[in-house]
Parts: sequence; C-alpha cells; structure tokens
Amino acid sequence: MSNRDIILQYAESRYPVYRDIALQIHARPETSNHEEFACGLLSGAAKEEGFEVTVNVAGHPTGFTGVYKSGKPGPVLAFLAEYDALPGLGHGCGHNLFGATSLLAAASLKQVIDSIGGEIRVYGTPGEEGGENGSAKGSFVREGFFRDVDAALCVHPGSDHHELTHAEIACAPIRIEFRGKASHAASAPHAGVNALDALILVFNAIGLLRQQLPGDVRIHGIVTRGGDAPNIIPDLTEGKFYVRAATVKRMMKVYHQLEDIVKGAALQTGCEGLLEPTQRNLIENIIPTPSFDAVYLKNLISLGESLGDKIFPLGSSDVGNVSQVIPVIQPMIRISDTPVDGHSIEKREACRSETGLRSIALGAKVLALTGMDLISDPELLRKIQEDHAQALAAQEA
Repeated sequence: MSNRDIILQYAESRYPVYRDIALQIHARPETSNHEEFACGLLSGAAKEEGFEVTVNVAGHPTGFTGVYKSGKPGPVLAFLAEYDALPGLGHGCGHNLFGATSLLAAASLKQVIDSIGGEIRVYGTPGEEGGENGSAKGSFVREGFFRDVDAALCVHPGSDHHELTHAEIACAPIRIEFRGKASHAASAPHAGVNALDALILVFNAIGLLRQQLPGDVRIHGIVTRGGDAPNIIPDLTEGKFYVRAATVKRMMKVYHQLEDIVKGAALQTGCEGLLEPTQRNLIENIIPTPSFDAVYLKNLISLGESLGDKIFPLGSSDVGNVSQVIPVIQPMIRISDTPVDGHSIEKREACRSETGLRSIALGAKVLALTGMDLISDPELLRKIQEDHAQALAAQEA
C-alpha cells in the first residue's frame, strides 16, 4: 500500500472518532482561553494517537502541544488547532471542526512519518476570537514555538464552497476610557465634567478621519459604558473598538492617530482619557504563499473537489502572526450546501450538519497529503520558503 493510500485509509477509518469530538465540543461551547473541556478532549486524543503532549503552554492554560519525531531527519511541520467559541453564539465560526480536522490530519500523516522522516507537531492555540489573553498564536510566536518549524498548516470552516488562503487583515482590539466628574445634570451641570461628551467626540472624530483613510482600513466600535442616569453628568465612560488594516504597519499608524484623537477629546472636555489594548496580542495580517496553496489545491482536486467562484468576506485571524515568521496555509473548506455567513446562527448549525462534519475527513486528508508532499520533496519546501521570504520582504518595503 502506498503512503498516500495509508493516509487516506487512516483518516477515513478514524473519522467517526473525530466526528464525535467535534460534536461534543459543539455541544459545550467555551469562550477564548476558557476551553478546558475542548483542550482536554483534543489533547487526550493526541495522547491516544501517540503524540507527546504538554498542556498549559505559552502562557495559555488551555493551550497544548503534541509532538511526534520520526527516526529520520526531515522538516518540522505544525498543524494548528483552534477550539474556542463565540460569546453567546457558540460555534458560529466552526472551531469545533477546526481542531478536530487538524488533529486528524496530523495523526494521519503520522502513519507514514517513520518511513519518510521529519517531525509532526500539533499546536492547540486557544483564544483565536480574542479576549484578554488572546490570541494565542501570537504568544506561540513570541515564545519561540515556531523558531524551528518549517511550515504550518490548517483549514478553516467556510461556507458552501472551497477557497484558498486569504490575505486577511491585521486587527488591534482596544478600549477607550474617559473619566470626568459627576454632577446633577439639571441643578448643577456647570459643576460636572462630562465623560460622555468626550467619548462622543471620539466617535465623531473617527467619522471624519475615515474620509482620509485608505480603503483597507476599518475602525468599528461600541459604547460599553455611557453613564448611569440621564440626570447625572457621566463621570466614567468606555468604548471598545477594533482597528484593522491590510498590514500591521498601516494599522499601527491609525492606532497612533486614535491616540491623538483621545488626547484631543480629553483636552476639549477636561476629562482624563485612556486608550489601551484589550488583549495580550495584536492580530497580524496573513501573508499568503501561493506556491504553498498550490500544493493544497493539487491534493484537493485529486480527491474530486474544486474551488468555488466566490470569495469569503475578509476578516482577521491570528494565523497571520504565524505567517509573519514561516509559510502557512489556511484555506476555507466547504461545510454547507447553501451559503452561510460567518459568526451566524446558520453557520453554527452548519458546523454540526453532516456536510460540516464530513469536512473533517476531507480537510484532514488534504492537509496530511500536503504535509507528505513537503516532507518528500525538499526542493518544493525550499521554493515555498523562498516565496514566503519574498512576500514578507515585499510587505516591509
């Protein structure tokens, strides 16, 4: 039996196990960095597959690594796993499928790794959706987990068609706070310092700033605290915002412009102003490597699939942080027979449908075959790494 057949057969035979894992995670959604159940389920399955597992890594208690080293020299490949859910919605982004797919892919490639050489890792990276300790891939990069990795692979649940890796945009989640002085709004408004006025000035200034911003920049926010009663001058207000752009460099330029806006609003109203990040890691933009995606596409087509003719709307992903240091792919895989929008009830339901669940087996097969190609063909891997280096340099120019 060929190595390809061994991989395909193993992925299909183990699919029921990972289907059940995905359904269990879907039924017990856990938000960013609180994925105790999902982490335990996936890391336990990795141990059963013969990986050397470590839990609580890179400053994330629900993060884990699974490592398997063959007896032969070769590349180090990392399969990225996500498993957090959205607050209030559950698995409306499909991470119940994401983690199961990556682990099954790694386990399937492991069946031939001793004959072809190299090392396989599974990185369980929590908190992709953000939060105070999000997003974990930034921590994994900072702590050196990718320093000796040659390439990384994953697929993301999409809609009703397949796509290749997107150049998703960078994102900086922030909070803006103003402190003023409370006073009776009718009898003594002159004695107050209105913190809500300052926050409203920020929203108005952002609206005006948009006229001069490049088309890839996005600033969107909400008021999370606007005051306690209409007859009290608000002494504490808060808004939360996302600042996004095609590159980290451009995003940070806008970030500094917002800092100036906050200083101006504080000066105009007499308040004290504060702008700060709301999570540990910024989300960096994804740098695609088309020659890497071409290997994935070849294997996808070999299994009777094809790309769709639509483009899934762009967002942000901490896979971008990984792409800033090594080549990585994150294609979108079909999970539904009809279009579904991201972060929606419809997508949540698609992620436990039969079409969605079958994407686990398909994604695992394509990723494992792609990994085998990289290990078996050193020139191919070298070309991908060179292409990635050129794309990285072009971004920094």
